[in-house]
Amino acid sequence: MKRTPEPELMDGAEQARAYAQADLSEPNELFLRLLADEVLKVRDSALPQGLADARALDLGCGPADIVVRLLKRYPQLQCDALDGSQAMLDLARQAIDRLPGIASRVRLLCDKLPSAQLDTGAYDLILSNSLLHHLHEPQVLWRSIRAAAKPGALVLVMDLMRPGSAGMAEALVETYAADAPPVLRQDFRNSLHAAFEPAEVEEQLRSAGLAEALEVDVVSDRHLAVWGKVGRKFEV
Repeated sequence: MKRTPEPELMDGAEQARAYAQADLSEPNELFLRLLADEVLKVRDSALPQGLADARALDLGCGPADIVVRLLKRYPQLQCDALDGSQAMLDLARQAIDRLPGIASRVRLLCDKLPSAQLDTGAYDLILSNSLLHHLHEPQVLWRSIRAAAKPGALVLVMDLMRPGSAGMAEALVETYAADAPPVLRQDFRNSLHAAFEPAEVEEQLRSAGLAEALEVDVVSDRHLAVWGKVGRKFEV
């Protein structure tokens, strides 16, 4: 199935609210399990004591559900969370402000990539969930990761994986969004059509000079993950 790009930003208030209210606990918990597994595997990463005292960056944080879950589990972690949609970040702020122990450890940034608001070579851990398929130029993500990472920083990017046909995409919509509001069903359908295949992501990594640092794996019937560590700074 040929890729059909979708709008880069989910910046409508209704769309953002529907997304924030959706039950995304299953894929978000998958993301955090993958992160925990990777922290254990990459023992020579730059992460101090696993995730204690590390500085993290979440690219495309949306309403910040993963940020909240992450900071609850790792009480010393600091996180910068970036999204291009102010509507999404308004919802993120509401969620974070209800949790005083977390609010002081997160900085919300409204910007698109590449962003001058991100510190260069400053992050021990760089995360991104469900951003890649929104990008019309995916290299902007990989360049931003290389620029922001400390040498040895751990990277985990998870995203939807494009099915082989429109029929397969529709089957996934029926399986995972049958009871969702129409706006979310259409968003999920559009996102499946906009997602990349694993081989396409591998080619992106080769073009970015990251093929030796990061690997691509299929982690569910609809998700792929890119993980590993960035071994050196990248000058842009």
